[in-house]
Amino acid sequence: MKRFWNDVSVVESDGGWRVALDGRPIRTQMGAAQVIPTRALADMLAAEWASQGEEIDAASFPLRDMADYAIDMVAGARDDTIDKLLRYAETDTLCYRADPDEPLWKRQQAVWEPLLTAFEAREGVRLERVSGIVHRAQPAETLACLRARLAALDPFTLAALEVMTSLAASLSVGLSALLPDADAEALWDAAELEEAWQVELWGSDALAEERRVKRRADFLRSARFAKSLDPS
Repeated sequence: MKRFWNDVSVVESDGGWRVALDGRPIRTQMGAAQVIPTRALADMLAAEWASQGEEIDAASFPLRDMADYAIDMVAGARDDTIDKLLRYAETDTLCYRADPDEPLWKRQQAVWEPLLTAFEAREGVRLERVSGIVHRAQPAETLACLRARLAALDPFTLAALEVMTSLAASLSVGLSALLPDADAEALWDAAELEEAWQVELWGSDALAEERRVKRRADFLRSARFAKSLDPS
């Protein structure tokens, strides 16, 4: 599709911000008004539109797509999104360790345990650790506490959190990435620890490496999306 606008701007509207093309505010892909809660995020979306050349690259709007998902899907189905996120708490990657006599266990302990301990203290929960892959249920009170935590989040934050959590296979990593001072790169490295370990042992091919690079970029982009929602 050819570019059909000249000017990209951000305008205040309906208690938030909207991206406008030649003065006309855009709508979501399902036709709703795309009202963004912060100017910072609206500016990031506007930059995607402004960066287009003569031909529109539909794949170069990941932030727009996430904002549309928050408005079109998450806002009307918050409980479904929360249920999906809680399933990652039940099988959180950081809780599933190698056997203590394996070298990988030592690295998991060094990297994962401080993150998980800090998460438990911050959220007031307890998570069961497991050696091996046999599922162990998390405490009901932990899941109830995390449900209340997620219920307090707005649809935009939930949308970003869903992406980060699914990529990391870890709700503890996803929620940790929402902290104002979060080191998103370190969190992604922690989430990908086992894959990095396998690469150290056996190497990697070009397709696998391309996949790793893309997943890392998607996680970091989602973290920037979430950070832009902080009004301060």
